[in-house]
Amino acid sequence: MKITKLSLYKVPPRWLFLKIETDNGLEGWGEPIIEGRASTVEACVNELSEYLIGKDPLRIEDHFQVLYRGGFYRGGPILSSAISGIEQALWDIKGKFYDMPVYEMLGGAARDKIRVYSWIGGDRPSDVANAAKEKVDAGFTAIKMNATEEMDYIDTTSSVEAVINRIAAVREVVGKDVGIGIDFHGRVHKAMAKILVKELEPYNPMFIEEPVLAENNEALREIARHTTTPIATGERQFTRWGFKQLLIDGYVDIIQPDVSHAGGILEMKKIAAMAETFDVAVAPHCPLGPIALASCLQVDACTPNAIIQEQSLGIHYNQGSDLLDYIKDHSVFKYEQGFVGIPEGPGLGIEVDEAHVKKMAEQGHDWKNPIWRNKDGSIAEW
Repeated sequence: MKITKLSLYKVPPRWLFLKIETDNGLEGWGEPIIEGRASTVEACVNELSEYLIGKDPLRIEDHFQVLYRGGFYRGGPILSSAISGIEQALWDIKGKFYDMPVYEMLGGAARDKIRVYSWIGGDRPSDVANAAKEKVDAGFTAIKMNATEEMDYIDTTSSVEAVINRIAAVREVVGKDVGIGIDFHGRVHKAMAKILVKELEPYNPMFIEEPVLAENNEALREIARHTTTPIATGERQFTRWGFKQLLIDGYVDIIQPDVSHAGGILEMKKIAAMAETFDVAVAPHCPLGPIALASCLQVDACTPNAIIQEQSLGIHYNQGSDLLDYIKDHSVFKYEQGFVGIPEGPGLGIEVDEAHVKKMAEQGHDWKNPIWRNKDGSIAEW
């Protein structure tokens, strides 16, 4: 069996899908994407495809090694995301070849289902209490929200109070047992993060996510001194080497690798195994499309320290096109009592609606994240 063709589809709201075809008729799907840089990742996949044509799709580890190590420069968001989508598609082919879900080839199931959380509030969180109640009424047992809008290095008391008031309102309506993930999104600098994590502690967050930018992870040591709330980060780390020092330092409680950014399915499994040796949980990052979510669930199924799964159904980015629009069987991602089952079909366990993918690819997208500025006109983190 040989790889014959790679096809890319840029589809709304902000995704890039990849189909890999083989000479025996099997095909696999992947989701190689960096949000806001779809065209750049597309170019990278096209460049890497020159190596893959004519190769055996089942040699996934070897292909990862060549694509990652074959160039003198390696890693980073673009190359790692391109490899991630390719790797997902190869696993999809391999599962179909052996007629089993991917998780069976990675050690078998460690669970039957996994808890999921739902986003509320948008980039500039507002009316979060009502949104949180709607999600709980719909059966979710955990939600996540952005904590704050832009925040300067040293900001005002009112800015801090606005964050606290929003979280307090959510906690009041959802009760004590619903998980509240609070995403700082790297928007908060160290000095303000120390204040916020301390002030938020009485509301018992499920976790504080990315309290500082990934390039400032050394600040987690000081932030951890100001709270007992679990600290989560990792969506902007790439491959197991990006997580190594984070785990050695010991100030993170939950890592959040992204299966479309960190190197793919097997790489995320390796990252999770590393985390397990440090008694660190895994909550995969996935505000993306159905192929990425299916890939995450395959890893979740066979990963003992996976605790909860992000998913994008109804997220504020998905206006006009949503998670279920691109797959034929919507029941694959059926959420019940805050959990989702593990897809049992061969490969990734989903059937992509290729006709709809091609139709929407004609529309395409050019999604870019907004550029935010502080009141003095200086650039702010989004």
